[in-house]
Amino acid sequence: MNRTKGDEEEYWNSSKFKAFTFDDEDDELSQLKESKRAVNSLRDFVDDDDDDDLERVSWTGEPVGSISWSIKETAGNSGLAHEGREQLKSRNSFSSYAQLPKPTSTYSLSSFFRGRTRPGSFQSLSDALSDTPAKSYAPELGRPKGEYRDYSNDWSPSDTVRRLRKGKVCSLERFRSLQDKLQLLEEAVSMHDGNVITAALIFLNLTPVCLPEILFRELEVRQILSHYREHLNIQDPDKRKEFLKTCIGLPFSAEDSAHIQDHYTLLERQIIIEANDRHLESAGQTEIFRKHPRKASILNMPLVTTLFYSCFYHYTEAEGTFSSPINLKKTFKIPDKQYVLTALAARAKLRAWNDVDALFTTKNWLGYTKKRAPIGFHRVVEILHKNNAPVQILQEYVNLVEDVDTKLNLATKFKCHDVVIDTYRDLKDRQQLLAYRSKVDKGSAEEEKIDALLSSSQIRWKN
Repeated sequence: MNRTKGDEEEYWNSSKFKAFTFDDEDDELSQLKESKRAVNSLRDFVDDDDDDDLERVSWTGEPVGSISWSIKETAGNSGLAHEGREQLKSRNSFSSYAQLPKPTSTYSLSSFFRGRTRPGSFQSLSDALSDTPAKSYAPELGRPKGEYRDYSNDWSPSDTVRRLRKGKVCSLERFRSLQDKLQLLEEAVSMHDGNVITAALIFLNLTPVCLPEILFRELEVRQILSHYREHLNIQDPDKRKEFLKTCIGLPFSAEDSAHIQDHYTLLERQIIIEANDRHLESAGQTEIFRKHPRKASILNMPLVTTLFYSCFYHYTEAEGTFSSPINLKKTFKIPDKQYVLTALAARAKLRAWNDVDALFTTKNWLGYTKKRAPIGFHRVVEILHKNNAPVQILQEYVNLVEDVDTKLNLATKFKCHDVVIDTYRDLKDRQQLLAYRSKVDKGSAEEEKIDALLSSSQIRWKN
């Protein structure tokens, strides 16, 4: 068929037909590079670890396994003609998205350590890009910033255990020291969740710092502690004592073994004291039990309560008896401060002021006596005032306070007027003494004492 020159130009210049040029291959290669750049730009929206909430990019309208598959498919179409190029252009558009359904299964134990879902779940977008050297950790758009603390290193053991219990991914690698690992185990046990406990045990078993003997020792300690705790359910004191005796030989630490031994010894003492005091109280021949009947049994009471009981009812007994306060102090190695506090409270409650005085009186090797309080005389004054001690007793111990400001505060608070007046006199503070005069009763002995000091010519006042 013959064509005119104009028809031939129209034929070759139409959009349907195109003459051969050496630029076709370069044009197709540029299309492919542009497609790859578009695919790689998706990495800026990828979070490596949030696999569950990612949307899958579909090039053909069908769900695909990974982006790398799409790249290979695009590269395989480099030899297609015009129709293939049109399909390639349609695949480069981001207008069609298909969201894959989230797996219904929860995280497995291995996901607690590696942060990956169970085998068989869909490959995530971040996994598809894992073979490339460059990764982007930019958060996904539209998610709260607080959710990205999941992958930070500031979770405490309790927070980590709570998140593991909810099935969330948490890294346990930050717990490096033995103390941190054992604390993690403690938190897991307190949650009573078998999966979390198993995860913690697996993690402890996989780390070099927690050797098998250490792990088994800690598990054994927790087991024997549970055994020791059973004594709380035993009501009969004799049966409880026998049960505690069986706990003495368990493999506790040295410190814990000493506590178990003291617990057994204390209960043994309490049983003896209780039986004896119940008999004395029922007989009615002991004055202390007649004036102050017992309000409760001493059985199963703490050591400090037992010491207070002994100081209240058996203060004057010889050291050789089980109920003697001195015997309890030496047997259980009670510190001096604790003993003085307890004895002071007990004797002050009975208003036995001579015993209180003897408690703080010491003698040196020359026979001189001196008052000394390991708890500080300011605390002695507060305990005495709490037990309604007379003003004369309070003033004696307020005067023993060394710090002047503390002494004045206590004397003013508890209305020890003589102490305040004498302190201002020693300080030669006329203005303060004159101001304090308005705080005492008119015509009282304290007012007369202040007037006598103010009018005295032998005192050289500083103001």
